[in-house]
Amino acid sequence: MKLFSRNTVLLAIALISLVMHFPHFSKDLVSIHVWRQTETQSTIVNFYEEDMNILNPTRNERGSGDGIFRMEFPLMQWMVAATYTVFGNHLVITRIFMFVIGLFSIAGMYLLLRALSANETMALAGAWAFNFSPSFYYYTINPLPDNLALCCSIWGLAMFFTFIGNKKTLTLLMGGLFLSIGALCKLPFILYFIAPMSWFVLRLYKDGVKWDYVNKLMMVSLYLLPPLAWYLSVVPQWDVRGIVNGMFKNDLPVATVLGYLRFNLISTLPELLLNYGSLLFFLAGFYFMVKNKAISKPAFPVLALLGLTVIAYFLFELNMIGNVHDYYLFPFMPLLFILVGYGAANLLGQQQKGIRYVAIALLMILPVTAYIRMVVRWNVDEPGFNKDLLTYKQDLRAAVPKSDLCIVGNDDSHHIFFYYVDKKGWGFAHDDLTAANLSGMIDGGARYLYSDSRIIDGDTAVSKYFNRMILERGSVRVFSLKKETVK
Repeated sequence: MKLFSRNTVLLAIALISLVMHFPHFSKDLVSIHVWRQTETQSTIVNFYEEDMNILNPTRNERGSGDGIFRMEFPLMQWMVAATYTVFGNHLVITRIFMFVIGLFSIAGMYLLLRALSANETMALAGAWAFNFSPSFYYYTINPLPDNLALCCSIWGLAMFFTFIGNKKTLTLLMGGLFLSIGALCKLPFILYFIAPMSWFVLRLYKDGVKWDYVNKLMMVSLYLLPPLAWYLSVVPQWDVRGIVNGMFKNDLPVATVLGYLRFNLISTLPELLLNYGSLLFFLAGFYFMVKNKAISKPAFPVLALLGLTVIAYFLFELNMIGNVHDYYLFPFMPLLFILVGYGAANLLGQQQKGIRYVAIALLMILPVTAYIRMVVRWNVDEPGFNKDLLTYKQDLRAAVPKSDLCIVGNDDSHHIFFYYVDKKGWGFAHDDLTAANLSGMIDGGARYLYSDSRIIDGDTAVSKYFNRMILERGSVRVFSLKKETVK
């Protein structure tokens, strides 16, 4: 690090990231996992427009009900909605907010690596490589609660390992607070409590019972209570039981599950989570960990146990992760880039100039390889759903009053269509809207139908409930509905 100071490198990380993301700040929500993005953004908007009570997040598919649906604790969504009260309802505000969270995540990774090692090269190389993880790069400006969960969990680990060095109780308490917020924002990150709790248990085992250890273990344990209380109260309400049941109630063929495992190991891990340019550093991390006898370091048992716990989570949720949900793997990120930073620092410290030059070259190409891998994900010409919703968004939103309940479809996600037409009510998918169902929705207050299905609006049993078509844009038609159903 002779050419650049620490601050120069960290500033370069932030500026390069800003330049790479800048063309996408103004784009609407598109591409892979846009269903999750539109769900999150709709919750943000609903906080802002309807009710800022953080305990009452709502979704648009609500029929004539209030739409309250509690999954993760919606701190991130609520915080973005709070900025809307100052700047107004603009998606670019959400993207900027997410970007700032990403910068804090990078800073947290740097501090975590510094806490684990006094090696400045390891800390900077790890933070640099982490920033150009293709998955992290892509999601950094997209509305996902996982972003804040990852950020807080990294800071929680950083504070805890800093506490090991400085023995300051305040540092431990700050770490516990960050870990608690991370777990609240996304349940899988509750696993990160394994780190501080296992540390104190191991100390009690090695050094005997010391009340200082017992007291601090209890302090950390208290931070588990908020996420446990939240999820114990909301999980029974979830209609996505596969997340809770995992592989215990899995009906997928063994060959399919093994295919998911293979895909995540040979594609998702090196290509999306790490970046192919960081793969050598990752493998070198294992090599030097053995060569330098890192297993004898005090932090190793804690990190190893955390790693095994996260792997167990991955195996438990493999049927839900499949071969597409890379953001489900965010709990792996800090551990992966601890190894990457360690491997990079050791390669950069080799006597052979050729090895050092290769390591420097790999670090330099990381922004390029991340960009090449992810640029297709912001392609508005292939948004990942009916493009007419994006093309005619403003016309579709203005077609009918925002306050009127609507029926929308087809939409497998039950979020994307609602987000783009900015309406609330009922959704349908796979051309599955029967006359009986439509009649019940009208009795429940539905006043308009948005449909991109010619099967639905061509069905005479259904169309008898139409007053008239009031708008057609591309494949999407908007019909006013009769206020009284035909008996």
